[in-house]
Amino acid sequence: MKVAIIGTGSVGAAVATAIKNTGLVHEIVLFDRDGIRSRAAAMDLGHAAAFSFDVKITAANTYREIRGSEIVVIAAGANQKPGQTRTDLLSANAAVISDIIPRVMANVDPKRVKIIVVTNPLDVMVMLAQKLSKLPVSRVIGTGTMLDSARLRTILARNLDVSPMSINAYVLGEHGDSSVVNWESATVGAIPLNDFCRTMKLPLPATTRKTIEHRVRNAAYEIIQGRGATWDGIGAAVADLLRCIINDEKRILTVSTCAPKTNLSMSLPSIVGSDGVVHVLTPRLSSAEGAALRASARIIRKNYNNI
Repeated sequence: MKVAIIGTGSVGAAVATAIKNTGLVHEIVLFDRDGIRSRAAAMDLGHAAAFSFDVKITAANTYREIRGSEIVVIAAGANQKPGQTRTDLLSANAAVISDIIPRVMANVDPKRVKIIVVTNPLDVMVMLAQKLSKLPVSRVIGTGTMLDSARLRTILARNLDVSPMSINAYVLGEHGDSSVVNWESATVGAIPLNDFCRTMKLPLPATTRKTIEHRVRNAAYEIIQGRGATWDGIGAAVADLLRCIINDEKRILTVSTCAPKTNLSMSLPSIVGSDGVVHVLTPRLSSAEGAALRASARIIRKNYNNI
């Protein structure tokens, strides 16, 4: 499996490292308009490969060199700076995606390729990439709220004193400030969250839930304030998504894809396998969560219309 990563800044480099460490690909092409940066990244990661999986790491600054790639990860674009929201990146990154996607499609097999979008504001960039690529919606996939959901599970696990692996809880809607925590469908093991809390005598009142929601939505801002950007978490999310595709695992992930009927992209629990998104599921929602999800969809639509 050959994978191309477009953009080798902090996010692209972390994505490359995480993908290499899966051991599931034989070649990673690192593309950047800055040839010096892509060569340096390829050299550094290539040296690291000597300690783990033997993966061919190559640098590229022309799109011809991504030919043969079955998966292309778009990690290029402006990153959030302290004080910025993801929406603040809308115009700049729409221009980046509009430039990249036609060049990518001219050098890949449209019958096989899958595009994974990491660039923010993510849901809008997925919609734009799908429109420009003309690929089936199932094969243009944003990482969506995979990382948001991981943050939710991690924080919940600390509150409940269980492993995050035992928690099924999702963040839905926009990968952004209007995201929706789906408490109604959350379970610990096979037990509904509320029942688990009662059984274990671990109260999780509305005030605590609001605090958890705030921590999930603001995690990126806190990380950006402290280290300038987020990269480790999203790198792990992309690698997990690739693993799911390459192994045809058909796991349920909260990725972002365009709904065929509405042409709106947002995160919902989706079955993902070798063909990309196989099926999008509708989770059980409280009335408040349903209203919040519809509001999130309106925000995504408004942002898309603005470009």
